[in-house]
Amino acid sequence: MTTKNETATKPMTRNRLLATAGVGWLFDALDVGILSFVVAALAVDWNLTPTQMGWIGSVNSIGMAVGAVLCGILADKYGRKNVFMWTLLIFSLASGLSAFTTTLTAFLILRFIIGAGLGGELPVASTLVSESVEPHERGRIVVLLESFWAAGWILAAVISYFIIPEYGWRVALVLTAIPALYAVYLRVKLPDSKKYEAISKEARPSVMQNIKTVWTKKYARATTMLWVLWFMVVFSYYGMFLWLPSVMVMKGFSLIQSFEYVLIMTLAQLPGYFTAAWLIEKMGRKWVLAVYLTGTALSALAFGFATDATMLVMFGMLLSFFNLGAWGAMYAYTPENYPTMIRGTGVGLAAGVGRVGGVIGPLVVGSLTAAGYGLGPIFTIFAIAIALAVIAVLVLGKETKQLEID
Repeated sequence: MTTKNETATKPMTRNRLLATAGVGWLFDALDVGILSFVVAALAVDWNLTPTQMGWIGSVNSIGMAVGAVLCGILADKYGRKNVFMWTLLIFSLASGLSAFTTTLTAFLILRFIIGAGLGGELPVASTLVSESVEPHERGRIVVLLESFWAAGWILAAVISYFIIPEYGWRVALVLTAIPALYAVYLRVKLPDSKKYEAISKEARPSVMQNIKTVWTKKYARATTMLWVLWFMVVFSYYGMFLWLPSVMVMKGFSLIQSFEYVLIMTLAQLPGYFTAAWLIEKMGRKWVLAVYLTGTALSALAFGFATDATMLVMFGMLLSFFNLGAWGAMYAYTPENYPTMIRGTGVGLAAGVGRVGGVIGPLVVGSLTAAGYGLGPIFTIFAIAIALAVIAVLVLGKETKQLEID
């Protein structure tokens, strides 16, 4: 029988887990978000070409792909919490060092290391939270965890707007490293997943066994769906959002105006997350993903063909609203497709495939922009990619709302 005190501790534990993981997630988003503004500033300071600008975002995503796969696999071998801590330390130290680089090559090397830490942390964090929350609120809590990402982006936009024009991009990057190191302290007392700890070391399969299991008949359909979903969503997200400040400059606005407009667009991410968090336990994962991804595709088309500041900001806000709501649902949905034994591996592999899309997205924008293509055709490509993700979810996906995970 559950005592009154035991019942009272459950929300406290859940809330502490959400806050502790969420603070780290916020700092991760701060680093990724500020990169889009730093790229715009670097283009001026270092006279970068569009292709070089695209490579900064892509190298970051290459690192995230490597980190997602390796850390997802390691999380099944050594525990969620341990891998969680190491990823944070790696990306925070490298982020601080990147502020002191003087060449593009050195900056790219550090962005790869930062990406590895970031890419590893995100799937491991969502796996840990998924395994630690009751089924009736699991989806909502994971989406709320994702909402910290929006807070990080908003903070990145604020720092960029007030710091970069006045003090330069180096100061902005130093600031992103300081709070991330503090998150190490927050995670010292973070509990590991009880579901994971319940599996004895002797019973845990090898790394290769886990990778093979993900593609057995029982999970192949889910794995195919998730890989398509992640690739298309990450491809379009990094292609569109890492270029937003630079896109505004291309549209004829000053760097400061660009930062101001992107800050306004970024604010729309929070209601996107919160509405998705509210709907996901009522309407289900597939429905929320399909609706929010469809909204993303339509907003991308409208943004790409917008002709004035009002339309750009309006459709940019809609793009932020729908796209980040879809991200929240995707992070809630992915871990629920696998059992505890292979969950870290399954989520990490899907995220890793997604990060390959994140490599290609910024390069596509850089290459097509350099070739003289307008934003309309470029954003049409991203809209089509999102439409393919919707089809994959509806055709291959299963509903996992309030499902008791193994």
